[in-house]
Amino acid sequence: MRAPSIGSRMNTMTLWHISIWEFAALAAAALLVGFSKTAVSGANTVSLAIFAAVLPARASTGVLLPLLIVGDVLAVLTYRRHAHWPTLWRLFPAVAAGVVFGTLFLVWADDGMVRTSIGAILLLMAAVTMWRRRAAAQDEEPDSVSTRAGRVKARSYGVLGGFTTMVANAGGPVMSMYLLSAGFRKLGFLGTSAFFFLIVNVSKVPFSVGLGLIDWHSLLLDAALAIFVVPGAFLGKWAVHRINQILFERLVIGATVVGGVQLLLR
Repeated sequence: MRAPSIGSRMNTMTLWHISIWEFAALAAAALLVGFSKTAVSGANTVSLAIFAAVLPARASTGVLLPLLIVGDVLAVLTYRRHAHWPTLWRLFPAVAAGVVFGTLFLVWADDGMVRTSIGAILLLMAAVTMWRRRAAAQDEEPDSVSTRAGRVKARSYGVLGGFTTMVANAGGPVMSMYLLSAGFRKLGFLGTSAFFFLIVNVSKVPFSVGLGLIDWHSLLLDAALAIFVVPGAFLGKWAVHRINQILFERLVIGATVVGGVQLLLR
């Protein structure tokens, strides 16, 4: 059996003849992208589900990626002082391997296989994180990832994060689970994830163009939706200072579970 083609592109008819309600749904999802980047990382799995419901599943990832990059830039500008660079350098090699693996996976996997794989990974990561947080001490510091077990964990999560972000722009929840399990507090969490996803998402652009997921047709729709990312980011910046650490962690885990279930049920 021949592998499904992943080079099919959306045409202008597909992009500009969606209904007003479909565009409103995409605009709401774009606003949620901005909110997730500056408040509750992982919540953009809901955006992923909305885009996949309104647009062709594969093409939706190409439209969403530039919007995620806009959100990443806003998040970096907001939380740049709080990034933990030793953690980032520890993750990047494993993430690069995961991106390459995800690209190869997209060559032959169909939409159903992609959704099922990502949904299962997200639910597994949420379950593992909740189990670890019950079993381990709550005062774990980010430095603890420097131990041998921490390095193994970083590599494991890095590969999964690279894989999931490449195949479905769903790396946020995986990395959220890693940062929570490593003991990051709210601002350190947001600053580290902001730089992480800006670098990773920009590096994905050549792969996505090569796979036919981004072209000038998709960028036209991005131009119309990007303006909705900005107010979402400002709303997240306002909200994050009003969310305590326990609620923040519950929201991140809850968003991960919701995203995983949505992918499994589609």
